Formats: sequence, C-alpha cells, structure tokens
Amino acid sequence: MVNFSLEGKVALVTGASYGIGFALASGFAKAGATIVFNDIKQELVDKGLAAYEAAGIKAHGYVCDVTNEEQVNAFIARIEKEVGGIDILVNNAGIIKRIPMIEMTAAEFRQVIDVDLNAPFIVAKAVIPGMIKKGHGKIINICSMMSELGRETVSAYAAAKGGLKMLTRNIASEYGEFNIQCNGIGPGYIATPQTAPLREKQPDGSRHPFDAFIVAKTPAARWGTPEDLVGPAIFLASEASDFVNGHVLYVDGGILAYIGKQPK
Repeated sequence: MVNFSLEGKVALVTGASYGIGFALASGFAKAGATIVFNDIKQELVDKGLAAYEAAGIKAHGYVCDVTNEEQVNAFIARIEKEVGGIDILVNNAGIIKRIPMIEMTAAEFRQVIDVDLNAPFIVAKAVIPGMIKKGHGKIINICSMMSELGRETVSAYAAAKGGLKMLTRNIASEYGEFNIQCNGIGPGYIATPQTAPLREKQPDGSRHPFDAFIVAKTPAARWGTPEDLVGPAIFLASEASDFVNGHVLYVDGGILAYIGKQPK
C-alpha cells in the first residue's frame, strides 16, 4: 500500500498565515502532520493562528524573518525544542514586484531575490542537519512557471524562481544520500484573494482581459485553486515520493505544455 500519510510528522510551512501556504498546511494537517508556520509580523501570525483554529487545526505560529539567518537559526532551534524535529519543510514565503526591468532599482531587485531565493537557502540550510540526524526529510520549494518562462515586469521574480529551481536540484544532488528529497511545486495561475481583481467581470459582463488571456492559455480552461496544489504537496511530503528527487512538479492546468490557440 502506497503511504500518503503524514501521521507523526512535523511540517514547517513558511509564510503560511493565509493563501497557498495556509491551504498546503491545512492539507498536511488533515493527512496527520503537526503544523508549524511563521510570518514576519505578530499580527499576521495571530491572524493565521485564528484561521487554523477556525478550521479545527492546532498550529504553532512564530514570528521570523526568513531572510535573516540568525533569526532563522533561533526559530528552527525553538521549533525543535517546543514541537519536535522538522520532517517536512515547505519554502512558501515569497514576494513579487511587477516593475519593468529598466524602471526597477537594484535594491528592489535584491529584495525579491532575498525573499524568494536567499530565504529558501537559509531555511533549508537550517533544517537539513536535523533531517540528516533523523535519517529522512522532505523539502518542497514553491517554484513558479516563471522558473521556466519569462514575462514582462517580473525580471527579479523570474530570476529568483529560476534560481530556486536549480537550488532544488542541487539540494537533491548534495543530500539525497541522506534520504532527503528536495522537490519543487510550480503553481499555475491560482485563484486567491490577491488575484481576485484580475478575475472581476467588466461593466459589460465580459471577462477581465487578463482573465481571458489566462483561461485561453490554460488547457484546463480555468484558474487553479489553492486546493489543486494540496494533493501534489502531500505526495511530495509523504513516503509515496521517496524516490522522487530534484523534480519540479508543475500544477498549472497544462499551460507549460500548450503553445496556445491560433488567432482567429
């Protein structure tokens, strides 16, 4: 019997107060995992704790800036002391700045790289020694279709997510012998509160132009939901994927496989 259970596992999902991280952590909890999450401010941690409680999930929330190595090291040590050794890490925390490249400052570029690429390195580096001691571990990096494709205004994000794909492969290469699997999930366009304005009907009842563009580019002919990511994440977090390593699983409704419709 293939084992998709996460019973007895401690799962850390960064930035999981809401959105995709919250959906993944909630799915892990239903599969039996103990959930730990962080956010950068106490008010966001408190909102997350309230949301987990409302969903009937006992989660452990902490304030931590994942770009700060000292804070991360203290955070991981505290989890190990108060909750237990980390079996599953999801590097979910991320930001995007949609700015044309020639208008973007180097400081803005560096901030995106710091959160979306340096932070996964810092957090993975902090948890891997404990995983080596345990004799197993699962690391899931939330990549993106921008790990494969470019698009206007997202130069920093695409650079970071492309780098995260290669960091994923390198962690798998370097620590696979310790029974640590590091894989990525590449979400397609996901319907969240943040993307809601892009899906609002126009005054004449037609689709928002970006909504129409995404649906036309997606063989599934719809946006994804956070729940669409839960099954793939449970697979990559469970013993079912013990021989899957260095892979990015794109959950995109088929966008990356599709050249698009011929214009009429």
